[in-house]
Amino acid sequence: MLSSVVFWALIALIGTSRGSYPFTHSMNPQLHPRLYHGCYGDIMTMKTSGATCDANNVMNCGIRGSEMFAEMDLRAIKPYQTLIKEVGQRHCVDPAVIAAIISRESHGGSVLQDGWDHRGLKFGLMQLDKQTYHPVGAWDSKEHLSQATGILTERFKAIQKKFPTWSAAQHLRGFFLL
Repeated sequence: MLSSVVFWALIALIGTSRGSYPFTHSMNPQLHPRLYHGCYGDIMTMKTSGATCDANNVMNCGIRGSEMFAEMDLRAIKPYQTLIKEVGQRHCVDPAVIAAIISRESHGGSVLQDGWDHRGLKFGLMQLDKQTYHPVGAWDSKEHLSQATGILTERFKAIQKKFPTWSAAQHLRGFFLL
């Protein structure tokens, strides 16, 4: 789970999507247009406890650990800023959400070997599992990022369907926790 500090840091890189593109999607985000952050909730409303702590990782956990990881990942994610914004707009997903997932999954691609994780099972900036999905495009391409973001939106929709009485903030938090 990413801390809200990681989100703040990544938002500083990517910039808020507040008013950055018109709402053209069929789904009503239930948000005032000035406060629009995509169709799946506003990450600024999320509260988290930071990076996971365990017996082997006491120094780099909690809010402090999340701050450290976000700072390291910002430089690696910056070259993808325009791409992330374009894909976010196309899929009605806040670019900060995409950037946060890229940070969490691949540290902006900095830990990948030719686009693959160390075990050769997950591919791309958002780390699609090759046993579940057939990744398309180069690991850092618009085509691949769009595929991964499309899968992300299907997961968002599944959470919304499973918990129809939840608020947009609860759906977004549920997405990251479930």
